[in-house]
Amino acid sequence: MGRWTRRGFLLAGGAALGVLGTKRYGDELPSMVGTQSLQPTDRKLYMNDASGLSQTPIKHHFITEQSSSNGLVEEIRAQLKTAQAEGQSVAVGAARHSMGGQAIPRDGRAITFEHDFLELDKAKSTYRVAAGVRWHSIIKQLDAAGYSPAVMQSNADFGVASTFCVNAHGWPVTFGPAGSTTRSLKMVLANGEHVICSRQENQELFNLVMGGYGLFGVITELEMDMVPNSRLTPTYEELPAAGYGEAMVKALKADPSIQMAYGRLNVDRGSFFDEALLITYRPTDDQGDLPEVAGSGFMSKASRHIFRGQLGNERVKNWRWYVETDVGPVLGGESTRNSLMNEPVITLDDRDPARTDILHEYFVSPDQFPAFIKACQEVISASYQELLNITLRYVAQDDESVLSYAWEPRIAAVMLFSQEMTQRGEADMARMTRDLIDRVIEIGGAYYLPYRPHATVGQLKRSYQRVGEFAEAKRRLDPGLLFRNNFWDAYVSQV
Repeated sequence: MGRWTRRGFLLAGGAALGVLGTKRYGDELPSMVGTQSLQPTDRKLYMNDASGLSQTPIKHHFITEQSSSNGLVEEIRAQLKTAQAEGQSVAVGAARHSMGGQAIPRDGRAITFEHDFLELDKAKSTYRVAAGVRWHSIIKQLDAAGYSPAVMQSNADFGVASTFCVNAHGWPVTFGPAGSTTRSLKMVLANGEHVICSRQENQELFNLVMGGYGLFGVITELEMDMVPNSRLTPTYEELPAAGYGEAMVKALKADPSIQMAYGRLNVDRGSFFDEALLITYRPTDDQGDLPEVAGSGFMSKASRHIFRGQLGNERVKNWRWYVETDVGPVLGGESTRNSLMNEPVITLDDRDPARTDILHEYFVSPDQFPAFIKACQEVISASYQELLNITLRYVAQDDESVLSYAWEPRIAAVMLFSQEMTQRGEADMARMTRDLIDRVIEIGGAYYLPYRPHATVGQLKRSYQRVGEFAEAKRRLDPGLLFRNNFWDAYVSQV
């Protein structure tokens, strides 16, 4: 029954609910390529990402082949040397799930990681892992030893170094972003040097690379924290949406045994963002003989039809809220920590070639959550965008990353919109996004950087006040600007 609860009846909609499948543009937009697919057009290669809206010309695409750590380093050095000789930029990716070209080098050399190894250190409660290993592989290997990742993204398709480079968070509590559970990393710099970065060694670089979007080098491996796997059971609390931030903080302070927590808001237009549901997971009394980690169950896949049925249908949105708040708690059952985390993004894939899934994410302090609710009700309702889901999480304070979005404890709000793949849809999304970012900044919050590049440079500087320090360090540590992507081209280069 545990698998029915989280990913079936509760219709997962976490921080990575975008699309990995191939799409095509509507008639008003140019033709495109799927997420990582490459296609010659006028002797050019193009690469795209999960938005389906970031078709970008590149010169070369290299997929790593070496099975040893030393072999991988030499591969990377060779690629960097060739790129420098040919005057090309470099960007590294795994799933390329970002939505604005953050992992794509325009007219440059793209590197995709397929290298895979993992080693456990039970004495230190850490694991050492290759940069490109996907989270589902990490979960499976840790599960066999009785452990679980301390923090990861809410879906398991993505590469571990990519998670560090966007400093993603998940729904385990009371952790900060993934960088807070990273002990050290190794990376190849623009000059070919292979260095160790940690809180004790090359700390400045460690803090820049954490949430630094690959602009300082190529990570080859990381040492991450792990925690014991456990059997968990959920509890549910319905409450007014404006009170969610306070309720989440209160619940976590009152009960340190809570290991995972998230929330939902009602998204139907009649009760838009009026009602909330808080779900918390605690260990059961019986922790013996944990079952092997599971993947998506039948109900997880079946839930796609309800989830996608919300598009333009307020009755289905109402039905979904009823399922989450009334049916889910009745059928709620146990599940292991690893099984809860081991969900592919493809489960709720959008298969409509005329639309695409677009993610937004905002971070606000718990006491400003009522103001955030009001901003969303006014700004989103004034657009014609279709909001299908919002997931709420808690993120502990992050004082390390130069581009920190959580300089104080935050409630993270992850929104999934279904957008028309037309000029009209894109223009309306851009306008709505900028309006919402302005409102979030006004209440001291931040927006997340891996998504569509609709924010202004001014909004970036207001939301990430250390971005000037970040840009200065980039120019100092990579004077040839070897590592570049759309985040640099469109934003940081102008700071």
